[in-house]
Amino acid sequence: MIKDFNFYAPTRVVFGRESEKKIGELVASCGAKKVLIHYGGGSAQRSGLLDVVREQLRAAGIAFCELGGVVPNPLLSKVREGIELCRREGVDFILAVGGGSVIDSSKAIGYGVPYDGDVWDFWAGKAVPKQCLPIGVVLTIPAAGSEMSSSCVITADEGLLKRGINSDLCRCRFAVMNPERTFTLPPYQTAAGATDIMMHTMERYFSKYEDMTLTDSISEALLRTVKESALVVMRQPEDYRHRAQIMWAGSLAHNDLTECGTEKDFATHRLEHELSALFGVTHGAGLAAIWPSWARYVKDKHLSRFVQFAVNVMGVPNDFSHPDETAECGICAIEEFYHQIGMPTNIHELLGRDITDQEIDTMVDKCSRGGTITLGAMEVLDAQAMRDIYLKAR
Repeated sequence: MIKDFNFYAPTRVVFGRESEKKIGELVASCGAKKVLIHYGGGSAQRSGLLDVVREQLRAAGIAFCELGGVVPNPLLSKVREGIELCRREGVDFILAVGGGSVIDSSKAIGYGVPYDGDVWDFWAGKAVPKQCLPIGVVLTIPAAGSEMSSSCVITADEGLLKRGINSDLCRCRFAVMNPERTFTLPPYQTAAGATDIMMHTMERYFSKYEDMTLTDSISEALLRTVKESALVVMRQPEDYRHRAQIMWAGSLAHNDLTECGTEKDFATHRLEHELSALFGVTHGAGLAAIWPSWARYVKDKHLSRFVQFAVNVMGVPNDFSHPDETAECGICAIEEFYHQIGMPTNIHELLGRDITDQEIDTMVDKCSRGGTITLGAMEVLDAQAMRDIYLKAR
């Protein structure tokens, strides 16, 4: 069965060496009069990238203001600060300089500026976005794919609630991507990014819709490429070819291309959101810690898909007489890959300690919203299933 689909990917991508020199031209083409440059920590400043951005805007005659300080798992408090700044300064365009956290924070600010109520209303399900300031991206961390996606994930400081919403309104006008800007990423961040990219693809690949062969083939090629390139750049961080593969894969993994004719599941992402919200762990590492347990929980009902993944992605020989063993070998193979790049495969490895029953109860309660919602599409998970997976992963 093939699911009907509507594919929309309006973001202009400017990819390659010295692509930053197009920033002024790109922002001007969007009609911007005053720009918010939004960024994270000091790396964008230390690398000289912010200086390039400023020079480009000045040369284009475009005014700007700045707001830094975005942290991983971006916080609602910073979003609110950005909304106030944009309103005060008359900002009409947001330029995100960074990775997924900066981009998502920019999208949330973009939603909030024209909205009369509290911006958290969108994540609390009290309102639906109707407008968003235009956004551009200078990408420095390939991972989240937010530069070409419709998604935006924010964490509320109070209660540590991590929530995501989707709307085409927040899709970026352009994304500037220079793989050279990723050469100095720490190995752990590189590995976590590669894991996130692969998971965005896997959460669409593992679908009850199994007949869109072309989409499957795209997904499998993307997964193999990221796996191979991640192993290379862990040893050779300035390998442009493989950094470029990872950077481009990050965008393709989350612009819905690998969802055409299938259906995304994203249960692993939702389960992980509670881990990173509660413990502040790196999102990609949290995904690696959860996915093997989710896979083992659902694989017996979807053996053919797990066998296909094992053979076509992980290179496992197909034991036609024992498909269950082939499927299990595929899960073991990705666990081995995670360990090769320094990622965990369970929560104990992630946190460096045992997780308590009370902490699991807290995550289940938040993830299921008090038992009122389910997760997943390939296999629907209720609160008890969520608990079982967390317990498997502990």
